[in-house]
Amino acid sequence: MTITDEVRSEGDRVVIFDTTLRDGEQCPGATMTFEEKLEVAAFLDAMGVDIIEAGFPIASPGDFEAVAEVARRAKNAVIAGLARAQPGDIDRAGEAVRFARRPRIHTFLSTSPVHMKFKLQKEPEQVLQLVTDSVSRARNLVDDVEWSAEDGTRTEFDFLCRCVEAAIRAGAGTINIPDTVGYTTPDEYRDLFIRLRQAVPNSDQAVFSVHCHNDLGMAVANSLAGVAGGCRQIECTINGIGERAGNAALEEIVMAINTRQDVLPYHTGIDTKMLTRASKIVSAATSFPVQYNKAIVGRNAFAHESGIHQDGMLKHTQTYEIMTPDSVGVSKTNLVMGKHSGRNAFRSKLKEMGYELGENAFEDAFNRFKALADRKKHVFDEDIEALVDEKLANAADRIKLEAMTIIAGTMGPQAATLTLSDEGGQHRTFQATGNGPVDAAFNAIKALVPHEASLALYQVHAVTGGTDAQAEVSVRLEDKDGRAMTGRASDPDTLVASAKAYLAAVNKLIARGERLHAQQAAG
Repeated sequence: MTITDEVRSEGDRVVIFDTTLRDGEQCPGATMTFEEKLEVAAFLDAMGVDIIEAGFPIASPGDFEAVAEVARRAKNAVIAGLARAQPGDIDRAGEAVRFARRPRIHTFLSTSPVHMKFKLQKEPEQVLQLVTDSVSRARNLVDDVEWSAEDGTRTEFDFLCRCVEAAIRAGAGTINIPDTVGYTTPDEYRDLFIRLRQAVPNSDQAVFSVHCHNDLGMAVANSLAGVAGGCRQIECTINGIGERAGNAALEEIVMAINTRQDVLPYHTGIDTKMLTRASKIVSAATSFPVQYNKAIVGRNAFAHESGIHQDGMLKHTQTYEIMTPDSVGVSKTNLVMGKHSGRNAFRSKLKEMGYELGENAFEDAFNRFKALADRKKHVFDEDIEALVDEKLANAADRIKLEAMTIIAGTMGPQAATLTLSDEGGQHRTFQATGNGPVDAAFNAIKALVPHEASLALYQVHAVTGGTDAQAEVSVRLEDKDGRAMTGRASDPDTLVASAKAYLAAVNKLIARGERLHAQQAAG
């Protein structure tokens, strides 16, 4: 029995289709390493995500291997691979997901007039035939096939009906009508699905799905409106990451359904207490910080500074909180860890915070924790998160910072001396000057690791309060083609954190260059 059969038999069940590893990774600068993808996928699987879209297997050998390995390791979730309506794409996706206990091929084709004319350069009848051919080919490889009408919300209704009917007839169990450019509104989107399900003769044989982009800030609202229109699958990403303004945020959708059962009488299989941790894992893997006022998982989501709000909260929490911090996995920060804390205490703390580390990873984390505790009087939960998550994000870095000395002050000149090591253990040192100590450090790295990317973002914030707080730095580099890579690092020394973050972004640039070179050599 496929998941679509399960959903059809239970009318109020909403399937959560997470595309963080595929659509989310298309967010400029958010590329994840192989190990990071496995870490994110494992957590999504444990959290109760129904379908994990693990990648686009035809895109590169690395994408194929990541999808295949996620498929091998998945314990509960359906694992989907994306494919264009081309035989090579579909066969490659089928090959990647065949290792999964529950495989799915997700194939798509543009259906709007503007896409058919300028992107596909095909006539409607040709597109209609491609729908049948692509779905049939996928259905011969796996039992579970999803078909998407790219730019569906700008497609002529009668033609959309013909395409949907053809896809279902060819074997698609899930029909996705994405709002590819974030153009629609909730009322329009709900009504589209109501009309579509009424007009397509075999619509009762498929589960309908929403996939909304956030260009006008309505991705979550549109997704929920689609459910009101009869959809029972929502495609979304952790933290709402994705191309342009992003996708619908999984955590917002799930908590909206949980909180407003009076108007959203549905349910999902998500363990909501894992949402905050999921947000932090994805943020660390992508080096994309979560905005402070982000709904559900932002640092300020449960913070109350206004005197009126604080007074109300003291009298009764429901005066200003419609959900509890505990319901999404937020626990109160404790000051229980310090330089005298031992291995058992640290292991218990990690487990309490949702980390399961192997012995080698634990020893590495414990040693870095002790080094941090020697520099900070109190080690907060957020400090430990930053320490462990940074290791996850930068574990695959080829070039690492070994030592740094800064000369700064009002008299100048500002200078930085850096020593970097490569994967072979070779050390190189360089001294550079700059317009301030950060600029000097970045100039030294650029001299040691030459590249043409420009600095597009430099952002600093404190992980916790106090003058000894760790600084968390985000750096985004853009190459000459406009492609971006983001690096993030934390350290009690802001300048060290800055150098590490810049170096993390440079490492990602190097890795991307190597992948592009391998693709060109292969084909």
